[in-house]
Amino acid sequence: MHNYPSNIPDSASLTDGTGAPWNRAVLEQRVRHLCEALQSRRQPKAPVAILADNSPEWIAVDLATQALGITFIPLPSFFTPAQWMHAIAASGVQAVFCAQASHGAALGFSDVVPCDSTLLLCQRPQGNAQENVQEKARLDLESVQKITFTSGTTSEPKGVCLSSEQQWDVAQALHASLGSLGIKRHLCLLPLPVLLENIAGVYTALLAGATTICPPLAETGLSGASQFDPRVCLDAIQRYEAESIILLPQMLQALVAVAASNDERIRSLKFVAVGGAKTPAALIKAARDKGFPVYEGYGLSECGSVVSLNLPGADLPGSAGKPLPNRLVRIAAGGEIEVGGKGIAHYLGETRKQIEWLPTGDIGRLDAAGFLHISGRKKNILITAFGRNVSPEWPESALIGTGLVAQAVVFGDARPYLVAAIVPMSAQVPPAALHAAVDRVNENLPDYAQIRRWIAVEPFAPVNGLATANGRPRRDAIWQRYQQQIESLYDTRGE
Repeated sequence: MHNYPSNIPDSASLTDGTGAPWNRAVLEQRVRHLCEALQSRRQPKAPVAILADNSPEWIAVDLATQALGITFIPLPSFFTPAQWMHAIAASGVQAVFCAQASHGAALGFSDVVPCDSTLLLCQRPQGNAQENVQEKARLDLESVQKITFTSGTTSEPKGVCLSSEQQWDVAQALHASLGSLGIKRHLCLLPLPVLLENIAGVYTALLAGATTICPPLAETGLSGASQFDPRVCLDAIQRYEAESIILLPQMLQALVAVAASNDERIRSLKFVAVGGAKTPAALIKAARDKGFPVYEGYGLSECGSVVSLNLPGADLPGSAGKPLPNRLVRIAAGGEIEVGGKGIAHYLGETRKQIEWLPTGDIGRLDAAGFLHISGRKKNILITAFGRNVSPEWPESALIGTGLVAQAVVFGDARPYLVAAIVPMSAQVPPAALHAAVDRVNENLPDYAQIRRWIAVEPFAPVNGLATANGRPRRDAIWQRYQQQIESLYDTRGE
């Protein structure tokens, strides 16, 4: 039984960049073999997780769980072991796909299930005390195909429950919106557990009958949890003749910094989507000036990733584009963005309820032409000691737009002025250049939004707990890490 679309064109294929691509027939065969392995488990209907690098086999596992109606839990490689264990326990996982038996054993899955796959399928040993700890009735996983765990502030990330239909509805809307571009080669640059790549990248490419290229992440420039080499990435784009890619803002910024104007390595690109966090308009312009066909979007895990997107012919740099055909967007009292339409997800462990309008927690506006503009997070609004409301994303975006600042987080709630924790674009950027960049930014900001003082800090990344999977800074964690230094920026006794 298929719980994923049967109308995937025969031209759709998958490849890791080596050997012959998998055509539709080969993909279906791989899915059948994986289904047989999953059904041979002691608990054939129990949720299954995956902890593995990008590969065609990863995608085949995803589709196999959909074919069987089994709940699938992608475990991000950048989670800590405590976060993996929380996701496994919370969702009742009884087996895991992984690259090595030792990886499964470390998570409590030491029995290897026979499986014709490049990945191992490991289950809990028989009689394990944790077996059947989570009952399906308690978890209410009916129709839940995927649980995507978003980075939490502790070891307990929150699980967002999605059905196959919810995910493919987003992909169908994106395919309809991008169909005129005729994209035939999509290169995966983000980890597949990131919903943005999984749905907006892979599923959309499958529906388009395109070739999805998903080599190990190190081959496209991403190593470890957060190290990104833009030169390796540019070479991969050229080598694989990629026509579409999806980037986080900091990845785009790094690529723009090293790319030449009209760089030969990006000549094949037809569409570059950037999302996961707000992208400075200045960065979009700088990217386009160098030849990147880049378009910003906006999305939420609770909506199956993409909600709105700029497109060729419907583009307004500085905005997050117009809502997709399957989404309704309105602005509630206080400026909060709310999203409507079918397919709003629920959280693992919470009672399901029909949500007509989802409060996003983001502040923004819709202009007369229907473009969505994001101002910042509602919970992030700062109120200075002089009573001025400031979205920190405003000066942060301006700092990042200078080209010398990779990341920035602004503080100043109940304080007389704003300060910032700044990550320089590279270790070679001298302090004097950063000071000059901050001064230039302040010239275009009102006094209450200017950055009076700042400190240079290490990059915000999932591996050090200072950023989410999509690159959004975790403000509370950054505050805790640098509280003493930030507090010292308000010490004016020496002035």
